[in-house]
Amino acid sequence: MSLKDKVAVVLGASAEGGTGWAIAEALAEAGAKVVVAARSMGDLQRLADKIGGLAVQCDAGSEADIAALARAAADAHGAIDIAVNSAALPVISLIKDVTMEQLQQGVEVNYFAHVHFIRHMTDVMNDGGSITLISSNSTVQPQPPHFAYACAKAATDCLVGYAALEYGNRGIRVNSLLPGPIKSALASGLFSIPGVEEIYARHVPLGRIGLPRDYADTVVFLSGPTYITGVNLPVSGGNHLTGMPRLEEIESGADAYRSAKTA
Repeated sequence: MSLKDKVAVVLGASAEGGTGWAIAEALAEAGAKVVVAARSMGDLQRLADKIGGLAVQCDAGSEADIAALARAAADAHGAIDIAVNSAALPVISLIKDVTMEQLQQGVEVNYFAHVHFIRHMTDVMNDGGSITLISSNSTVQPQPPHFAYACAKAATDCLVGYAALEYGNRGIRVNSLLPGPIKSALASGLFSIPGVEEIYARHVPLGRIGLPRDYADTVVFLSGPTYITGVNLPVSGGNHLTGMPRLEEIESGADAYRSAKTA
């Protein structure tokens, strides 16, 4: 699919090997002019140099930063056509242990940021544009101890429908992706544990966990002239049909794998 001369903004793109990084690369390969943004500028500038784009520092938890990102993209290119928010903040806690601070952190980046992102990006977006938010399969398949993260992302899934209705008269499409298990920079610690990747893969009908490029290719598709809006799209290799492994399964499976390797 060609996105030649389209202008894209990708927030949450500073980690090489991460979903946002892969999305920015894929959009650039499709011909888009890409503005990449994240809280940290070091690797972000390297990505911008690699794809011939513009790097803008932006804390997804700050509405002022998101507004400034929209203005920077408009100042550089006049208007934008594609906006992708891949920023996320994991919050790990059981309900019985969660603090108010953790709950607040969860909603600031995983929900409020998406509201601000839609509002400010549509201010500088051409009619007929596309917005894609990265949500999580955990919104429909509980994955303890990630309830605070998942509940905030579930609010984002609800937001998608409202935004699709509100901006549909401008031809702007709003969708989200619900990733299943993904071998990204964010999950590198989990999948570096021997045996864990194999445990997750057993719960995926296609037989492997997702890679950042799987999600990037889906974003490119949604960024083209599709007749799709208001959809929370599972991109999980079929994992949404089966469910995630329980925490006890991961722990016991990893122990069994280590024992077998050392036997």
